[in-house]
Amino acid sequence: MSWSRRGSCLVLVFAMTAVLRVAAADDTQARLNSAATVLNKLTDSSGHGIQPEQLASADCVAVIPGFKKGAVIVGVGFGRGFISCRNGANWSAPGAVTLESASLGVQIGGEKMDIVILSLDKELRSKLLSDRFTIGSDASAAWGNGKSVHDDPNAKILFFGQTRGAFAGFGLDGATLKADDSGNKALYGKSITNNEIVESQTHTPGVAQPFVAILTSGTSH
Repeated sequence: MSWSRRGSCLVLVFAMTAVLRVAAADDTQARLNSAATVLNKLTDSSGHGIQPEQLASADCVAVIPGFKKGAVIVGVGFGRGFISCRNGANWSAPGAVTLESASLGVQIGGEKMDIVILSLDKELRSKLLSDRFTIGSDASAAWGNGKSVHDDPNAKILFFGQTRGAFAGFGLDGATLKADDSGNKALYGKSITNNEIVESQTHTPGVAQPFVAILTSGTSH
């Protein structure tokens, strides 16, 4: 691909990401409710989603409901969600995050997907809660299909997704998980980092309690 063509593709990436950002700028409470619903579906007892032992091994969990993928020559994706980490036997108040992806090449169609990301290594926590965490670069990642881990048996990150009620295999290498400052401000009424939310044991707002309760119930057995 020539540099001029690559430059044009990158411009499209930025433009489409901006469009998807606007489309994902919905109400914080509605997004929390959606995240709780996604987590509940993927951790149910059907055996097709996240297995109890996988959730039990997780140190942090991020949920991105309605991750939007666009496709015009380049593939881009954007979604807003929340991350919670363990504090002893409990789970922290959620920090707001965004997930962004971009890839060059021919893309066909667009879709919306619900994504759950599990971090299995406590050593990754500070990176996950930082301003920018790149999946596949800062830690190896693999799709967990509910029964096994594909590609890398030593992966420190597992990700699950479903679209239109069906579980989907996909790749997240190169995607970036970032702190969502505006989301945190809307939820907590002040500027606060994800690291401060998790490590200072911030009180869980009422609107976020169903989300945290599902994590708690899923790891209390």
